[in-house]
Amino acid sequence: MDPFTYSPHGRSDSTSSSASRGSKVFLRQRSTPLLTRVEDMSSDDEASEEVTRSLDEAFQLCGRFIPTDPFRLHMVTWNVATAEPPADVASLLHLDVQPPTDLYVFGLQEVNAAPVRFISDLLGEDSWSHVFMDALAPRGFVKVSSIRMQGLLLLIFAKQIHLPYIRKLQTTYTRTGIFGYWGNKGGVSVRFSFYGHMVCILNCHLAAHMNYALQRVDEFEYILEAQDFDICDTPHVLDHKVVFCLGDLNFRIADHGLHFIRSSINSGRLHLLWSRDQLMMMKKNEPFLQEFEEGPLHFKPTYKFDRNSETYDSSPLKTWLGFNGKKRKPAWTDRILWRVKPKTPLSENDDEKASISTEDGPDEYPLRVSQDEYTSDMSYGVSDHKPVIATFTVELRKHFDTPLVHISPLGVWCADHDALLTYTVQEDFMSSTWDWIGLYKVGFRSAFDYETFVWVRKDDLPEINEVIKISVDKDGIPLLGGHYVLGYYSTNIQSILGLSASFHILESKQAVVEGLVPENVNGLNK
Repeated sequence: MDPFTYSPHGRSDSTSSSASRGSKVFLRQRSTPLLTRVEDMSSDDEASEEVTRSLDEAFQLCGRFIPTDPFRLHMVTWNVATAEPPADVASLLHLDVQPPTDLYVFGLQEVNAAPVRFISDLLGEDSWSHVFMDALAPRGFVKVSSIRMQGLLLLIFAKQIHLPYIRKLQTTYTRTGIFGYWGNKGGVSVRFSFYGHMVCILNCHLAAHMNYALQRVDEFEYILEAQDFDICDTPHVLDHKVVFCLGDLNFRIADHGLHFIRSSINSGRLHLLWSRDQLMMMKKNEPFLQEFEEGPLHFKPTYKFDRNSETYDSSPLKTWLGFNGKKRKPAWTDRILWRVKPKTPLSENDDEKASISTEDGPDEYPLRVSQDEYTSDMSYGVSDHKPVIATFTVELRKHFDTPLVHISPLGVWCADHDALLTYTVQEDFMSSTWDWIGLYKVGFRSAFDYETFVWVRKDDLPEINEVIKISVDKDGIPLLGGHYVLGYYSTNIQSILGLSASFHILESKQAVVEGLVPENVNGLNK
């Protein structure tokens, strides 16, 4: 891709460009006689029927008018250089943006992986996961999945209302450090179905240093080919309908000297550097890279900075064991790319852009990706890298909008007595007697952040639409009460398949006796 041909907003879709042009022509052809009929229309039933018929044909056969729903995706990639998270991450999250975000993705590299710290993080949540959950949970976001490989960490958060429609979750990783035996470099990924569309998100950390551009390309291609999944229709990364790749890809700015690069940055002439960006250069010769899209690099290079500053590397020249030290040239090492799968694979001789479908006719379940923002946040200084942020609008037609399980509480809930709930399996899925139903406080952080849980019926698997009643022991119900939801967790699908509406649990008499809450007498707190 010629860097000077960037459009302000990147966009790719799974619908054919030729079909889109044909749709416009068809719409004009049908609209002309339709408008004529409308002008001449009277109370004549025959004319009215013909207008209705023309309208139906124009809009049903025109693929552009398949109804879709927009979802907002917010992605952050950051090489944190073993640093602890800052106290405030609000500016990274754009919490009050409109339209509101539906999914958050965080791809971190070089998270502190010292042996004691790494083991501690495995036993609980790492500090970065904690800071993001603390910021997002009060706003109704739940951690859907995460994967850690030494310093590589990938986190996915979703708005609570989307949880029943995120399915087929699976994670995997690929090592590329020290001949593939060490995980300081490589890739980690999370794949899932979002309203029936298969999505894969890949967080990479590729080989460093200026002279290893070809090795970086080889590592990226190896990761894409090596990672496999257990789902037959999407066994590899590039089989998914949309792939997002983010991370410290470590591509540098070739040929130009340190002075020219810095003067171009300081003068705001970033476009002078684009043609020598190694990733752009590699895309010209690598067909698989050409399938990935990227927004314009209108932000400053994000590496390398003095910590706690906005100053590029000012370290003095040093020598160590006879080797000459040098300042690092600024570079766009931290990137966010995306790829929409073409409906028909391209031949080797096909020059058409790979992210546009080559199949004729509209897609019954289209998906379109538009990048709304691609920038960095220079205010964070805990690392020698600056975080990169990208926001996307993903427009898609849902394959389904009914949860697999309907669940609801029965009667009044209070810790003074056992409670009841019902659940109904509304569609067939790979259920298990190891599935469970959790009681979650509104604002819960993950599927495992429950107050208590009960196993589903153990004697036999449920029939479709069978109403099953389960008792919840009073000892697990919170004494203080509050607002809660029930969630059905599938161990096979590894996600919450159904959520109840929010309901209120009353304070228990025991809580009043123990002085945990004030006693209410005649509507007044005593």
